[in-house]
Amino acid sequence: MTLHTFRTAGPDGSGALPVVLLHGFPLDHRMWDAVAEALPGDRTVLAVDLPGTPGSADALPEPSLDASADLVATDLRAAGHDRAVVVGLSMGGYVALALLERHPDLVAGLGLVDTKSTADTDEARANRLRIAAAAEDGDTVEPVRPMSTGLLGESSRAARPELVDQLAAWIEDQPPAGVAWSQRAMAARPDRTEVLRAFPGPVVAVVGDEDTVTPVSAAEHLVAAAPDAQLVVVARAGHMSAVEDPSAVAAALADLLQRADTATA
Repeated sequence: MTLHTFRTAGPDGSGALPVVLLHGFPLDHRMWDAVAEALPGDRTVLAVDLPGTPGSADALPEPSLDASADLVATDLRAAGHDRAVVVGLSMGGYVALALLERHPDLVAGLGLVDTKSTADTDEARANRLRIAAAAEDGDTVEPVRPMSTGLLGESSRAARPELVDQLAAWIEDQPPAGVAWSQRAMAARPDRTEVLRAFPGPVVAVVGDEDTVTPVSAAEHLVAAAPDAQLVVVARAGHMSAVEDPSAVAAALADLLQRADTATA
């Protein structure tokens, strides 16, 4: 796994918590570029390439988001960070919740973007395993190529075709073995709603109003579970709200970061 530093806090930002950005599937840390640039303030901004992505140098363990969370924790501590605000989109949100369960001391605040805390249905799990087998057996990303359109909201597909091209390029860069690993890891994840319910720190649930993968109702479920949570709905965005409207997502995260800084001051 690789930890990328978008920027490092200067002397005046020494009291600000670092923020860690966990990407969605089937992408890598680059999907956070515009959000990271838009985040205000003087603080360290980090992004992870999770197992199975081009930037991850680790040999793949047994498929498990717990393994991903443990690698994130190891790399954060190795970089000198013992507390951080953790933000995850889609699969990254699943890893963030696994990190909260397994390494709660690390998580000072939680940003859950276009994601959910529940496990897959039997149908969704079977579909993931089918895609994993097809990607692995054919050594191809063909089974996930349609996601370059499916992850985006209707408004983005109609008005901003360049976003389809960008997602398509990122997907083409992914190793088929990594695509298969991530699908199997997500298929095996448990429901972590109770983990979220036990977290006393600040949470924001961000969701595109055109997200058909993890819709607004999934974000409302997160907010209902977490004791200190806020809901932000991004207009005219789908499952990739961080790519479709990075300024809106950055604004929601800026508020979360301020709440987390205040809580730990």
